[in-house]
Amino acid sequence: ERVGVRRPKSKDITAMAVYTEVSDEELVEFMTAYDLGEVVAFKGIAEGIENSNFLLTMSSGAYILTLYEKRVDPRDLPFFVALLDHLAAGGVACPLPVRARDGEALRTLCGRPAAIVTFLPGLWPRRVTPDHCAGIGRALAQMHLAGADFPGGRENALSVGAWRPLLKSAGDGIDTVQVGLGDKLNRDLDAIEVAWPRDLPRGIIHADLFPDNVFFRGTELTGLIDFYFACRDFLVYDLAICLNAWCFEADYSFNVTKARRLVMEYARTRPLGADEVQALPLLARGAAMRFLVTRLYDWLNTPPGALVTPKDPLEYVAKLRFHERVASGAEYGLDVD
Repeated sequence: ERVGVRRPKSKDITAMAVYTEVSDEELVEFMTAYDLGEVVAFKGIAEGIENSNFLLTMSSGAYILTLYEKRVDPRDLPFFVALLDHLAAGGVACPLPVRARDGEALRTLCGRPAAIVTFLPGLWPRRVTPDHCAGIGRALAQMHLAGADFPGGRENALSVGAWRPLLKSAGDGIDTVQVGLGDKLNRDLDAIEVAWPRDLPRGIIHADLFPDNVFFRGTELTGLIDFYFACRDFLVYDLAICLNAWCFEADYSFNVTKARRLVMEYARTRPLGADEVQALPLLARGAAMRFLVTRLYDWLNTPPGALVTPKDPLEYVAKLRFHERVASGAEYGLDVD
């Protein structure tokens, strides 16, 4: 007998990035380990690209169920759960892991590691405004401060040392994206590697804080999600990632008003050292290179018909070229003496 779990009509699920399907029976059996009431509705979430994410409605309220797919190392999952607990306790608006009756937040569903977290209200901004950028600057700094005493450690697997192997793995395929791009990127990376700093302030960073990982109600920030790239690295590198993710327009032009609101609101909450301000242009170049090489890899290796369409790497070629022309943090809107 089929259990009465409400699902969307089939036409609503064709575009969803759900890698592992969960049957009604498997879901209901899984939920018997929790004190969350009865299953009311269950729907795949299209925005997930690394994992299978579902909006889970229980009689006690709404939650997010995640099945962790192959790109997430199961050995890292306890770090993510502990980090979310720590940040939430420190006042950061982020999902809180839900523990089953046995006290465990990590379980197995359909052969995949799985976890439930609390649902955060709001929508990610399809049209980014300077007010959104101000909110993300404050929230990012608050997250860095809240993570300062987090005891867990996980190094950044996609920092500067990982970019060369990814670039090499693309091989001659790079020039099918743009003629001559391979040689140019190798020269760019040579310069970045030589100049990359070694002694800036470090701590827990999000490392993937794009607009679709931040929820707002109007211009009020209501939550940060998807901490699955979180790690220890230079704190200001997280700010450099946000400059790339939030401050360029659709035509790849740089919006200095958005950048100024972002970096100044960050600095009001967590003041930047002179060394961080000086390093910001280089770190912004590095952040552009990081997303360029991972997009190149996906562009050249995602098979036709895959659930997720790879993102255009040329967007980050344009951003990289912009950062190469930046002489100081003042061009990002920082007050530089």
